[in-house]
Amino acid sequence: MGIKKGQVVQLSVESTAFKGKGVARYEGQAVFVPNTAPGDVVEARIINKKKNFLEAKVTSIINPSPLRIKPVCSHAEVCGGCTWQHLPYGEQLKIKEQHVRDHMERIAGLPAEIVKPIIGCENDLYYRNKMEYSFGTRRWLSEKEIRSEEFIDDEAFAAGLHAPGRYDKILNLNECHLQDNISYQILEFVRSYCITNHIPAFDTHRKAGLMRHLVLRNSHYTDDLMVNIVTFEDQPETMAALTENLINRFPRITTIINNINDQHNPTAIGRYEKILYGPGYITDSIGSHNFKIHANAFFQTNTKQAEVLYNVARLYCDGTNNTHLFDLYCGVGTLSLFMADTFKQVTGIEIVEISVDNARFNAVENHVHNVNFVLGDMKDILNDQFLADYGLPDCIITDPPRSGMHPDVVEKLSELKVPRLVYVSCNPSTMARDLYSLKNYYEIEEIQPVDMFPQTYHIEAVAKCTRKNDN
Repeated sequence: MGIKKGQVVQLSVESTAFKGKGVARYEGQAVFVPNTAPGDVVEARIINKKKNFLEAKVTSIINPSPLRIKPVCSHAEVCGGCTWQHLPYGEQLKIKEQHVRDHMERIAGLPAEIVKPIIGCENDLYYRNKMEYSFGTRRWLSEKEIRSEEFIDDEAFAAGLHAPGRYDKILNLNECHLQDNISYQILEFVRSYCITNHIPAFDTHRKAGLMRHLVLRNSHYTDDLMVNIVTFEDQPETMAALTENLINRFPRITTIINNINDQHNPTAIGRYEKILYGPGYITDSIGSHNFKIHANAFFQTNTKQAEVLYNVARLYCDGTNNTHLFDLYCGVGTLSLFMADTFKQVTGIEIVEISVDNARFNAVENHVHNVNFVLGDMKDILNDQFLADYGLPDCIITDPPRSGMHPDVVEKLSELKVPRLVYVSCNPSTMARDLYSLKNYYEIEEIQPVDMFPQTYHIEAVAKCTRKNDN
């Protein structure tokens, strides 16, 4: 008959897969089980049957793994923000390093030995400089509430993070240990203020209501603190009153922004924004450079560890003052400016207009004169005319989004006879896919994993690639 969906089984967790799920086997099939650790013996309910694997949810832990520790946060088992708080940080690093090795072997066809030992993060808690919270009209019920025989109403003003896999339900947070403690204190204040003043959360089903997101950004090297309130409508009086109350309660706040997203997409980026208080940006530093960061601009989420990552990239670039660097997917120019003193010329390319504006501004503010920032889509702009206008590079850094590089960009990099390519990635699987295509043209010399996001399965890696002589 085979196993059925909904069936409860006993499983012994053997290892951990990418995205943080434990791996067990049942009747020869792989079973992926979130919130488990290698060595756990659990009772679990089968929730999905796929062609080659099963997915299950823990109903109880029969014998806990000796690796298990008590999570710092009470939400750890149900929140999608942290997936590995039940594992010591040292174990997290071992797993992440192995994941990078596995992806390079299995997808890229590269020897595991080229992956160097992972560089861990000095602070495994309170390291984020940005948290994006959501508001909603339906809260995620606890396991105890779900099992209760009494009726539990899940309709309420909720503020926190989306429950894993649910766009319409919010886990009501009362603590979070990824950002400075003031982060969830502001979240709690805004939630209470909205409930008291009858300010509705945005309802994803009815497409009505006001409050959509609360995005908090703090600087690592200065005292700057940004509150970005994302709403469905522009309600100046409501926002003015909330702003006044926030400033009175949290004098640390240096700027407040209102992004108005009146579209039906779920993003925290508004169609337009209004500055309610302060300059409209915060300032932070990476290396010797200062950066002004606006609400919707990209900036590395772990400021201090970004310096570690960038130093690896700098070492791999091996620049000299008579060489030209291309920085693909350059964002607000942090990596471009970090590299500028080791290259004669740096050209950054980015598709997000506000990021390019920020990058140009940051270059002027930091008195860096040998960088150019160009607005455009990488797959379209990296052509012969671009090379004629800006010149050929001696080295290329590419730091693409999680989806990796567009195939047209990979093809162009294969055609360019650039001596050195440095690939910075936040997703080892797409990095391995791209390196598989590039390895016919480049010698993949080594790959350095760098942990930017403790307590999560996310991992960054930097690959050092040298052009083969016969290509």
